[in-house]
Amino acid sequence: MAGNNLKVISNYAVGYDNIDVEAATKRGICVTNTPGVLTESVAEHVIGLAISLLKRISEGDRFVRSGKYHGWEPDLLVGTGLRDKVMGIAGLGRIGRWTARMSIALGMKVIYFNRHRDEEFEEEYGVVYHTLEQLLEQSDVVSLSVPLTEETRHMIGETQLKLMKKTAILINTARGPIVDEEALIKSLNEKWIAGAGLDVFEDESGVPEALRSLPNTVLTPHIASATIEARMAMARLVVENLMDALAGRQPACLVNVSVWESKID
Repeated sequence: MAGNNLKVISNYAVGYDNIDVEAATKRGICVTNTPGVLTESVAEHVIGLAISLLKRISEGDRFVRSGKYHGWEPDLLVGTGLRDKVMGIAGLGRIGRWTARMSIALGMKVIYFNRHRDEEFEEEYGVVYHTLEQLLEQSDVVSLSVPLTEETRHMIGETQLKLMKKTAILINTARGPIVDEEALIKSLNEKWIAGAGLDVFEDESGVPEALRSLPNTVLTPHIASATIEARMAMARLVVENLMDALAGRQPACLVNVSVWESKID
């Protein structure tokens, strides 16, 4: 339990599902986060996971390290290219939009699902809005960029995974509980989909062995935003948010704006 003198919680992340914002708001505590400064880093990780899966890079690394490689063969670990494939982005926020731009630069067609259409972005980049079900059915790569809320918890479960192409891959760099992990493991074992690239997990203190043992996955330890540039920018923003709140200035990245409005009133 935080002390009565707590004035601000300056979160070193974009997501703030680790904070009870409602309780903080009731106590007049400012909650801030660090949006914007890790956009490019996370989007790059999305593309990196997709390329690693489709080009079978991690498989190839394990193959060489195991001593199985004895020379070039024309049909050895043949993968899939990105060009002309469909990138389906669920959540067209900062990260989703940057992922779309990078995907287009690689020759992919981009479709997206979002709570609200972004017609200006559609016109500028030629992306197309779809329902979630349509996106899952048509995409070769599905990337999740939505926040974790009660609405998005287990947004991808057995029903949704069965809609995807058998050749499709799922990328999650958002929050682990957005995907029903048990259903995902089943889908990968039974080849409903071709693979998954995950940077987040339902329980990050204990990634299940059933998931770790699957060959058609690429798993990273929540490092999508882990670049020197992003971490330095995040640290600066954390300090700026903290100093502004303590100095009586509204922080630039205030999550619970109603707290500040009540202070003004």
